[in-house]
Amino acid sequence: MPTTRETVSIQELLAQRDFARKASELISRRYEHPPLAYVHSFGCQQNQSDGEKIKGMLAQMGYGFTDAPESAQLVIYNTCAVRENAEDRVFGHVGALKPLKKEHPDLMIGLCGCMMQQQSVADKIKNSYPYVDLVFGTHALHLLPELLYRRLSGEKRQFSLPEGNGRIAEGLPVRRDGKIKANLPIMYGCDNFCTYCIVPHVRGRERSRLPKDILAEAQDLAAQGYREITLLGQNVNSYGKGLPEPIDFSDLLRQVDAVPGDFMIRFMTSHPKDCTRKLIDTIAASKKIYHHIHLPVQSGSDRVLAAMNRRYTVEDYLQLIGYARERMPDVTFSSDIIVGFPGETREEFEQTLQLIRQVEYTALFTFIYSRRSGTKAAQMDDPVPAEEKSRWMRELLDTQSAIREKQQEAFIGKTIRVLADGYGKAGEGWISGRNDSNDIVEFKGPGSAIGRFVNVKIERAMNWALFGTLV
Repeated sequence: MPTTRETVSIQELLAQRDFARKASELISRRYEHPPLAYVHSFGCQQNQSDGEKIKGMLAQMGYGFTDAPESAQLVIYNTCAVRENAEDRVFGHVGALKPLKKEHPDLMIGLCGCMMQQQSVADKIKNSYPYVDLVFGTHALHLLPELLYRRLSGEKRQFSLPEGNGRIAEGLPVRRDGKIKANLPIMYGCDNFCTYCIVPHVRGRERSRLPKDILAEAQDLAAQGYREITLLGQNVNSYGKGLPEPIDFSDLLRQVDAVPGDFMIRFMTSHPKDCTRKLIDTIAASKKIYHHIHLPVQSGSDRVLAAMNRRYTVEDYLQLIGYARERMPDVTFSSDIIVGFPGETREEFEQTLQLIRQVEYTALFTFIYSRRSGTKAAQMDDPVPAEEKSRWMRELLDTQSAIREKQQEAFIGKTIRVLADGYGKAGEGWISGRNDSNDIVEFKGPGSAIGRFVNVKIERAMNWALFGTLV
């Protein structure tokens, strides 16, 4: 059963603000110049959003920021536990800090995020990486000022891994990574327990933020001139559980869509079992929601979907796709695919290829199955060799590449709306941006175009980007 929504009290937040003040005073006495922090977030956009809160709290304590860990007085890795290779990368990065710590004993090293919410990982850090100073899980993010102050004050290494399902902490300071696009979390955790996924175990059960808090943040972002707001959650479609007043994700989208300002709205991730016709109708009727839906299907086989505990069939999924295209002929879709789920057969993999050809996604985020201890799938028989799974993956990528080539060529000669968000890779004088379906678009233009919606006539297409002229 879903848990009751819990929040961090105002008293607790005020206590952390006091720790931040004391840490700031200690830091100003210790360093002649403001110390620098290097913060790197691995994994999903939710982790990136958490990283912005970490930076906000560090800025409150007097830290500046650097992109080079060797220049920092504090290094924090905000970790991801979704795939094994992500964990391996983290341990590699932490190991590389050992000689740096030996050379600079005052260097503070912190590890946080999803990996650290697993007791076995925290124990490994405690026993095998004695030079790590701070370890805190996803449920302890708001405790960073206290943990850092205690360690800076000379107390022993700080470990904080609260059990339970996590609480919502409103009002944490945020230092955003950009000024054009912003992430706006609307909920945390997940109740789905897909058999391959560790997320409910490390981020807890679903907790939805109050609509008034979300709308206040959206209004503030619009007032600051942000041009794109992405609503985040492990499953945004189930937003509203545990809230005192009845509201669903469609209702929330309508309210955000009504916020004044020149901006557009994306959202992720969207679970097919909770994607409703009401939601599709809301997107179709909106003014600011892109007609692009990231709708992870994971597999084109009903048997595999059942083994994954996804709780929808391929027919259910295709009916959603069909209804969305009926209501919005210009709608596009992207998806996640897992290749080589335990027990998947060649025939079932070919069903996934058929689904990809049928839907014609604009983008696929593809992964070879990665075993996660603590999940049900980790106990399933997995007879297909890794080499065979790799061959399947190459075949899938070739299939998607052919679809993508056709889609990209169809843009040639058309004029499309683009949010310019930086300089391009094509060379000097090129600007880069994204269209409604999140395709990369590059065009020649002035730097003043960055941060604006512009019209671009497409003249050339490659699989990874469109190229055109500013209209």
